[in-house]
Amino acid sequence: MKDKAEDPRIARARLSRPEGVTKNATVAVGAGGTMTVLVKGTNEWVCAPGDENKVGDPPMCMNPMGLRWMMDAMQGKSAPTNTAPGMIYMLCGATQRSNFDPSDRTSPAIPKGPHWMITWPFDAEANGLPATVRDKGAWVMFAGTPYAYLHVCGSPWEGNEYREGDKAVWTMVYGRPMSASSAKRTRTGICTQE
Repeated sequence: MKDKAEDPRIARARLSRPEGVTKNATVAVGAGGTMTVLVKGTNEWVCAPGDENKVGDPPMCMNPMGLRWMMDAMQGKSAPTNTAPGMIYMLCGATQRSNFDPSDRTSPAIPKGPHWMITWPFDAEANGLPATVRDKGAWVMFAGTPYAYLHVCGSPWEGNEYREGDKAVWTMVYGRPMSASSAKRTRTGICTQE
């Protein structure tokens, strides 16, 4: 029998980060909407290793309300039962079958980078948020369903920390080449997007 410290599932679960949460979290594996504990933690968080060979099964770390939301989704409940916002970290990235249907098990996989989730009903339109997959920023995933939640790309610790006396340096980064007319409008100071 292998020492639990050598179990790769435990190391994988703890990679879902942040370290301040994962180092003292319970590590458990889930199947069929139930969880089996591999290591008992000392805080309220539960981390799962997921399965790198299965779409929609990434490593994650959840607080109690995030865990309740995830268990409800895994069990196929019509709506989540968490009574307060939950938090789920998936800082290793993930794949998902659909951005709009939490029960979709057949569509092609959608890859997503590192992200974290606030599992509470978000109305994309009412909050002025997009409902489409993005590589940066935030969007409402599963918009219009009881499982709608705020999906935030990246790590909460990205970027430079502000220190008293720092001055702001504003930058703009584009991911796609601009057309000639867009470049001309940008040079003239008109902010529009084609």
